[in-house]
Amino acid sequence: MAILNSVGEQGNNDKVDVKLIQAALNQVHSEHFKLDKALKIDGQMGKKSIATISRFQQDVVKLSSPDGRVDPGGKTINTLKNNIEKGLNFNSLMAIMAFGREKTITTYLPVFQKLLPKYHIDTPLRMAHFFAQVGHESLSFVYTQELASGEAYEGREDLGNTQEGDGVRFKGRGLIQLTGRANYKSYGEHISVDLLKEGNETLVSSTPEYAVGVSLWFWDSRKLNRYADEDDIRQVTRRVNGGYNGLDDRTQYLQRAKFFLL
Repeated sequence: MAILNSVGEQGNNDKVDVKLIQAALNQVHSEHFKLDKALKIDGQMGKKSIATISRFQQDVVKLSSPDGRVDPGGKTINTLKNNIEKGLNFNSLMAIMAFGREKTITTYLPVFQKLLPKYHIDTPLRMAHFFAQVGHESLSFVYTQELASGEAYEGREDLGNTQEGDGVRFKGRGLIQLTGRANYKSYGEHISVDLLKEGNETLVSSTPEYAVGVSLWFWDSRKLNRYADEDDIRQVTRRVNGGYNGLDDRTQYLQRAKFFLL
């Protein structure tokens, strides 16, 4: 389910769930319900958000006794899902990437809008699966490089790390992490940038277009659209992760993405 617990009056009001409801209310497309000012998507369930839920229940859900609460699987959230404008925009990306920062979401949104079609991630289901994976891997774009030093990759010939210091220089970077001299070389050739030049390796984490682009390149090179089209999150996860680590979290990202995209 898109939310795990109740939101609103006397609800659990977990921050991730609240953000989804706030974003969804901003996206309502109905002649019976319009906001004078968009709700701030901050995960805080204040009086304004509760009042907006109640008004939606009264004007769109047509409840005789609005209670200002949205329950998983309930009539209010089902009606909400069916009355929002679908697509990738600020509201939807803020809700999907619920652990991210507003400034980061604003930075990355136009990059995704520009690059996704170039890699044929051009259907709602493909986009939902893609965001489920990059969301988990980067903790909603918070991390664009792995926290470890990279020393564990030193001497890994399977990654092309044949020179001293390659492990640290070419540690994981990007929203889906690029790792190893050989992979940096391949992606660099793809974008016509010499990522093997001293200092250029950090571009993959510091430049949003490359951080996004490498995840798209990875997705495309492993033909993951095929499994997204089959709505098979286990197969997508196995090919991204090598196993099924974080499957529950990836699934929750997927459910949030489907809510806004499908």
